[in-house]
Amino acid sequence: YHWALVDILPSITAFAEGEWSRGFTPRGKPGPATLHGARHGLNDYTGWFASDPERSGQYFGYDGPFPPFNDALVHHYVFALFALNVDRLPVEGAFTGAQVRLALADRVLGSATLSGTYTLNRRLRGLVG
Repeated sequence: YHWALVDILPSITAFAEGEWSRGFTPRGKPGPATLHGARHGLNDYTGWFASDPERSGQYFGYDGPFPPFNDALVHHYVFALFALNVDRLPVEGAFTGAQVRLALADRVLGSATLSGTYTLNRRLRGLVG
């Protein structure tokens, strides 16, 4: 998970570019409270960097695609949005994306997804699209 965001108000119809993140923040962004009354969960950078003394920390919020520059794979990213039958999802504290998925059970009224691909490997750029 690169981002877990819950409790988006129904009145929010768009996010401005960079509103939630302007790049990678070593040791993580603060959370869980964030803009517009929503809450950020921990993204998977928390686990990925746990053993790195210079990058370890709690990574709340959005940290975008970050594949290795020489990776031989095109990476696929899926953004999922869920309309719920509750105002506040029952996850607390430093929750994770996996905990959000579990808490969604029996609360989803509708959903939408957007998929994208990304790579830093110049040899693979022709495959992205």
